[in-house]
Amino acid sequence: MDYKKTIEKSTPRQRKLFYALKNQGVPARLEFNDGYKTIDIAVPDAMINIEVDGVPHNSFGKQALQDLKRTYHSIKNGYFTLRIPNSLIDPYFDETVDLIVEILNESRDQLENEEFFGE
Repeated sequence: MDYKKTIEKSTPRQRKLFYALKNQGVPARLEFNDGYKTIDIAVPDAMINIEVDGVPHNSFGKQALQDLKRTYHSIKNGYFTLRIPNSLIDPYFDETVDLIVEILNESRDQLENEEFFGE
């Protein structure tokens, strides 16, 4: 997918978060296809997928179940899915970005140390 189509496919909140993460030096990828699904924002270096979720993701059972299946697929491939509701993007944007960056750094540090489950 070319860059223009990628931008057109993403939502304004996804783009806002993506560019803020890029400005923090995060090697994020917008609208990344992992072969099973398209991820809003992927950070392969930290093995984290970020989904920016609107009201349907929290209000409709069928959508929530689909999201859970997508999360399961990601976990099987070693990725954690971080779900960011739209309600965080506008009123708490800076704090949300800062926390996501901390989560990404922690995940990357743990991957580098490979000290999982008491090893």
